[in-house]
Amino acid sequence: MKGIGGFYYVSDGKGNVFECKARGRFRREGLKPMTGDLVEFEALRGGGSIEEILPRRNALVRPMAANIDKLLLVLSAGKPAPDLILADKLLIQAEKNKIEPVILINKTDMDRIQAEAIRRQYACYAVLLTSARTNEGIGPLKEILRGKSACFAGQSAVGKSSLLNRLDPALTLETGGLSKKTARGRHTTRQAELFYIADCDAYIIDTPGFSMFETGLDKSETAVYYPEFRIAAQACRFASCRHDKEPDCAVKAAVERGDIPRERYERYIRIIHSLEEK
Repeated sequence: MKGIGGFYYVSDGKGNVFECKARGRFRREGLKPMTGDLVEFEALRGGGSIEEILPRRNALVRPMAANIDKLLLVLSAGKPAPDLILADKLLIQAEKNKIEPVILINKTDMDRIQAEAIRRQYACYAVLLTSARTNEGIGPLKEILRGKSACFAGQSAVGKSSLLNRLDPALTLETGGLSKKTARGRHTTRQAELFYIADCDAYIIDTPGFSMFETGLDKSETAVYYPEFRIAAQACRFASCRHDKEPDCAVKAAVERGDIPRERYERYIRIIHSLEEK
């Protein structure tokens, strides 16, 4: 369910949670239990022991979470200003791990125009407009989550915990505001934690906000994780086209026609150039 200071809290699926330590051999094998893992454990007097980490369907690097059906990327239509480079990197990670991404544009009550502008940039993904304040989108969100395991990810103060409280008011998770000096979010969620939402039979991982993330890819493979590039890329002159400086690039032509959002393409170029510099 969560890990804090070397202790891991494991549910037996019957309403009991056990505080466990991980076997020392996991460290030697380069393994670490992650929120969302399925494990075999032994309940011992004075503290349990995780004996095995069962094979993972997938695992995210940041936020650290395992066995996810959907990645719910939460963006703010108000403050803090959305970091769309970070968003694009998280979407790349989801695509790479074959996790279905869903974009939640939250705080729509603060700036509807901004919310619609963000939605247009991500038209190739499933996008839902939400407001934890007004309850907008909460019903459709429950249907998206029904019977699934999902992970909320995004910057601090975009409303991840507030949305979870709307999904299940009994959670009463701590929520935070913005720093008056920087207009950036204050951290309230301090570790990834798994919750069961009975109303939609879903397991949801709430995660701490963050602002830095590296994809772990190289420049040549990044483009394949952009869904809106795939059809256009088939018409590029070169099969290995990176859609940057190559001639007769069909993706660049699609950007010029307005078929691919220019903002998304320009951020893609920034990402691959930063990978090249590294």
